[in-house]
Amino acid sequence: MKVVFFEINKDDADVVSGTLKSIQGIEFSFHEEKLSLENFSLIQDAEIISVFVGSEIKKEILDKLPNLKLIATRSTGYDHIDVSCAREKGINVSNIPAYGSHTVAEFAFALILSLSRKVYPSYGKLRDGGSFNVEEFQGFDLFGKTLGVVGMGKIGKNIIRIAKGFGMETVAHDIKPDLKFAEETSTKCVSLEEVLASSDIITLHTILTESTRHLINKNNIYKMKKGAYLINTSRGEVVETEALLEAVTNGHLSGVGLDVLEAERHLMDDIQHRGVREEKFKDFKTLYEDHVLIGLPQVIVTPHIAYFTKEAEAEILNTTAKNISTFIEGVPQNLV
Repeated sequence: MKVVFFEINKDDADVVSGTLKSIQGIEFSFHEEKLSLENFSLIQDAEIISVFVGSEIKKEILDKLPNLKLIATRSTGYDHIDVSCAREKGINVSNIPAYGSHTVAEFAFALILSLSRKVYPSYGKLRDGGSFNVEEFQGFDLFGKTLGVVGMGKIGKNIIRIAKGFGMETVAHDIKPDLKFAEETSTKCVSLEEVLASSDIITLHTILTESTRHLINKNNIYKMKKGAYLINTSRGEVVETEALLEAVTNGHLSGVGLDVLEAERHLMDDIQHRGVREEKFKDFKTLYEDHVLIGLPQVIVTPHIAYFTKEAEAEILNTTAKNISTFIEGVPQNLV
């Protein structure tokens, strides 16, 4: 059985192959680049492939893979895969249902602290050696402020726990709120509109679905407090880029911390000088707006690394190996 991995480095490849080597008849192939129409020939006879979020597996690719039986994505979200098309073709899709819940929560709070104390601009001024007035870098205390959490999964709960350690008030929105946890942490479960209106800082921790795409948009972003801060470590498409850029540049929002961008797959291609093919990405306006956001002093953008710690990576690799081995054994786990 041929198993092909994309977006994986040598060290991680060694871990996976070492874990799965006891399975008879398994043949591995590892590639650092993401899967695309340009290199799909590498997997034409593969029965199992494993990818990360940079590989978009849509109908055009699935149509060319008659032997494919399993797509094992090394992520919780799977919006980069056309799951409906895969199901129609009898192709299973597995994911990592939970990993790095502390990891991402800690990173989101690092963004909050960086914004509240103006760490990024103050470091930049000091590094560049220019003159500055310390008044430029006056921040604010988190103690007593209200943190709004959208999504009360494991990550959302962990960030609420961290916020309580700072003496913050917490409100949260979830379509299926955990009322017991809310009571234990003195967190108010309210509507999205109430979160937007009452929070000094809002942090997003929801998966990407059709109902959460542009969850924060031009129709509701101005319901946020004037001077509020927005953090997004979930998926870039959860926030409408045009609305966000406008709200930041006109001063309605005081700051934004983003580990994800709406056009991030193509933005990374562009930044790394690989070019963006028009048939892959037609909305160049969003790509441009992402570029502008990166250049704003009140915005911190990181390259989708909130999940990336030694501990989380080990969990991802171990779960992926189990997803593959159990599928081969006929008892698949973590199918979406």
